[in-house]
Amino acid sequence: MIYEDYKFAVIRADKLDLDVRLQMSEIFAEGFTQWLVFFSKDKNIIAKAFAHMFVLDQFYVAVTDNKIAGMVACTDCRTLSVRLNKKELRKYLGFFKGSIAAIALKKEFERTFKNPPPETGSIEFVGTAVEFRGKRVATQIINYIISNTPYREYLIEEVADSNISAMNLYKKLGFKEYKRIPVPQKRVKKIGINNFIALKYIK
Repeated sequence: MIYEDYKFAVIRADKLDLDVRLQMSEIFAEGFTQWLVFFSKDKNIIAKAFAHMFVLDQFYVAVTDNKIAGMVACTDCRTLSVRLNKKELRKYLGFFKGSIAAIALKKEFERTFKNPPPETGSIEFVGTAVEFRGKRVATQIINYIISNTPYREYLIEEVADSNISAMNLYKKLGFKEYKRIPVPQKRVKKIGINNFIALKYIK
């Protein structure tokens, strides 16, 4: 099912014939390289290293002219949206850093909820391609997800309080803060984040 609005179509990633992994990984690299500089400062390397990880039937993408403008994962809080492959990480990041990525990021990326509430979806890996930022791409995808998936409520975990644009977006969409996790003072100075905020939307 395709949802038309403005010039974008929103569709589940596994339903597309495009080389979705490459385009999704480029969006991922643009949004996440700042957190992954230990592994590489090169966005192209980050994109290649992580292109394998997306579980495509858990992602929705906005498409225009065969370009992916943005992506959002939505899971049932139990299914993984990404799966890391050690061999692929070592191929692009080298044996040492690839091995560390496989161990350290697995805990971060492949985390599921413990005893999630029934009828609850998890919104994850929200990203917009650089050339389409400011065009309400993420808004359109999340609205589509809320309208076309069977959950009663939706969670967004661990939004950095320093990410003002994301916080404003989620609040405009009707998400409300339900939990905040303080960052240890030693890390605050290093990463510039005071709290990670969890948000909830109820239909």
